[in-house]
Amino acid sequence: MRITHFDRKLGEMKLHLETLEDLWHLERVLRKGDRVESRTLRSVKFGEGKEEKKPVRILLEMENVEFAEFANRLRVNGKIIEGSPEDFVQIGRYHTLDLEPGSKVKIVKNWKNYEVKRIEKAVEQSKRPLVRIIVMDENDATTAILRGYGITYGPELSCSGSKREGNYEEKVRQYYGEIASYLSKHPEKFIVAGPGFAKDGLKDFIREKYPELLDKVSFESCSTSEKSGVNELLKRGVVAQAVGEAQLEQEEKLIEEFIMHLHKDDGLAAYGIEEVNTAVEARAVEKLLVLDESLRKDERIEEIAEKAEKIKSGLVFFSAQSDAGHKLKGFGGIAALLRFRIS
Repeated sequence: MRITHFDRKLGEMKLHLETLEDLWHLERVLRKGDRVESRTLRSVKFGEGKEEKKPVRILLEMENVEFAEFANRLRVNGKIIEGSPEDFVQIGRYHTLDLEPGSKVKIVKNWKNYEVKRIEKAVEQSKRPLVRIIVMDENDATTAILRGYGITYGPELSCSGSKREGNYEEKVRQYYGEIASYLSKHPEKFIVAGPGFAKDGLKDFIREKYPELLDKVSFESCSTSEKSGVNELLKRGVVAQAVGEAQLEQEEKLIEEFIMHLHKDDGLAAYGIEEVNTAVEARAVEKLLVLDESLRKDERIEEIAEKAEKIKSGLVFFSAQSDAGHKLKGFGGIAALLRFRIS
């Protein structure tokens, strides 16, 4: 994501969207009533002839927004309030802007500080490489890609051989070859991990056959080749060590710290609107953990976030699609780590 223009007084920000994560971040700051402008296609009927799609510029007042991950789009729906060419735009009608990586968009709204910071953070995150993870053992490999909003799991690869068969070693090399082929198809940094010696066998195979791939692969250990192995790596901070701190790792660390304080009953954790609001008013909140979807749906949570920001509390927005976000949702979508006990 790139910010190409921002006028805080007018509330006008122009963005160049570059990645799927950019669409997700933008969806999290858009609210009903915001004005969104972009170039789009609109169906126009000429006389009694068939409809044709014509390129237009449309400014609409947003009513609904949907991040369609698997369609690689952000759908912004609302009433048209301005557009050109005027012959192809009907003021007052409804239209849906389909924003994609590569789209340029202008947002006009009353920008809150935490919304601006979120966009600025998205700009910084877009400069970091995406991270792909493979957790494997001698039989199976699970692939995953870490995005700002969660983990997307990809194809699962398997070894078709059995140790009881005479061609087992050949099957193992085919298995390693499939994994190496997957590595070669993607430019991102990879972390390969697993129990036992399978990952070491893969490393030796790559060193022999495709040594140029070793520069983008880090090899680690974990206890399983299943999806839980990916979360294990996040909790251990392996991604941060390999490519710098990632959002999902920060979420995992903070939710684990929060749960640890709850279990210790040391008064340094609070959750739920009432408890957290009391802690904010006491200026006791060190970190405020907020589920991003709760922020937009509940005005009280938004008010608490604004108050926390004013007292210099750290705000961390959790993706509703991440494992840590699911845990936070179980605590009402808002929690806090405290500087000191208040009761």
